[in-house]
Amino acid sequence: MKVLIIKLSSIGDCVQTLPALYSLRKGLGSKGAKARVDWLVEEAASSVLKDNPLLDNLIVVKRGWLRNFRENLKAARRIKKEGYDIVVDFQGLLKSGVWVMLSGGRRKVGFRNGRELSRLFLNEKLPPFDIERHAVDRYLDLARYLGGEKGEAVFPLDVEREKAVVKRKVEKSGIKGPFFVIVPRARWETKLWKDDRFIELSKRLIEKTGLSVVIAGGAVDKKSLGDMAGAIGEKAASLAGATDLKELAALFRLSKGVVTVDSGPMHLASASGAKVVALFGPTAPWRTGPFGAGHVVIRKGIECSPCFKRACNDPKCMTGITVDEALEGALKILK
Repeated sequence: MKVLIIKLSSIGDCVQTLPALYSLRKGLGSKGAKARVDWLVEEAASSVLKDNPLLDNLIVVKRGWLRNFRENLKAARRIKKEGYDIVVDFQGLLKSGVWVMLSGGRRKVGFRNGRELSRLFLNEKLPPFDIERHAVDRYLDLARYLGGEKGEAVFPLDVEREKAVVKRKVEKSGIKGPFFVIVPRARWETKLWKDDRFIELSKRLIEKTGLSVVIAGGAVDKKSLGDMAGAIGEKAASLAGATDLKELAALFRLSKGVVTVDSGPMHLASASGAKVVALFGPTAPWRTGPFGAGHVVIRKGIECSPCFKRACNDPKCMTGITVDEALEGALKILK
């Protein structure tokens, strides 16, 4: 049996689909089905799936058909030649629906209420999902429909090899001893918390606990997060742009805790087993918050939240979160 998972992006979405991969692989195996499971993903999120033992093949494609038409057309032809028995659309968008169509799979499975008319490319439609359920649970519904194992969600994320690499990078940055991680950046402007509050929070946590702080982020944030580390002091360092996604997961696993805005790294942190303090404003933590027990979500719960807007003239849902509230949450998980 050949199975193709389609979950193209983003980092957080792919991380939240990992329990469905685990469920599907274990369920099919327990039923005696000899299954090959492949995953189609875009470049940006691909490294988090690299070398996953539950995957037979990772098929990496480029985002944007107009910019990368020839390369993606070649990939589509290779996929169609495979003759997949089951193609599962975990994305539920037009771009994933196009890949479902091009795959030529025998069973094309997804939810009836997928967005952007993606349902038109399916020949096997599950009843509409409840948007208010957590994304991890929704994805698990798809896997279990196809024979996936029931039970608690398991995130198959092996970063043992990466831990040694990350330890060296942390030591090279000047950090010695236990540390916590802060993640100040997100793609949406409305999800951001002010830098001076992250700086104050870090200073107070260092003072109260004696821990050091490591700042995580992408290469584009290297300068600003380096400045943030300098403002915090000698017990802080930035690894922005210095880790790939699996190394970032290893950093989270090695930490004493993570304070983060709503972002892809937030999902990676909870999946890695770290305890997370998540600052939420325009989005809904019951849908896409850090999954599992032991995390702390801080949100003001004002009337206009969640609004799911990427821009706002007065993002009081985030500016209303105080350093004291974030500190209280951090001390709670550090216990």
